[in-house]
Amino acid sequence: QVQLVESGGGLVQAGGSLRLSCAASGTIFSVNAMGWFRLVPGKQRELVGTITSGGSTNYADSVKGRFTISRDNAKNTVYLQMNSLKPEDTAVYYCNKAFTMIPWPWGQGTQVTVSS
Repeated sequence: QVQLVESGGGLVQAGGSLRLSCAASGTIFSVNAMGWFRLVPGKQRELVGTITSGGSTNYADSVKGRFTISRDNAKNTVYLQMNSLKPEDTAVYYCNKAFTMIPWPWGQGTQVTVSS
């Protein structure tokens, strides 16, 4: 059973930074493209960005230039560095497989709150 554990969220002022981590277990992590997603109550889950097994990244327009995804396959972990945070970035952030209609079971997510 694949388990995803997100961490690193918190409360930060606008313009600040946070680094989120997502640790995966129970799978061959390195062969999978991974994505970071975020969820705001009342809205659909939004794809923030992706990273392929080879390290190529893509980002939603709303975060391009501010967020950076990286991965450490030796640690089965994917990261999301978030800079220049805005109040509209407030959400629960999740990681999961990217480019698939069958994601792994979702983790608990990590709450990011950006105050203005």
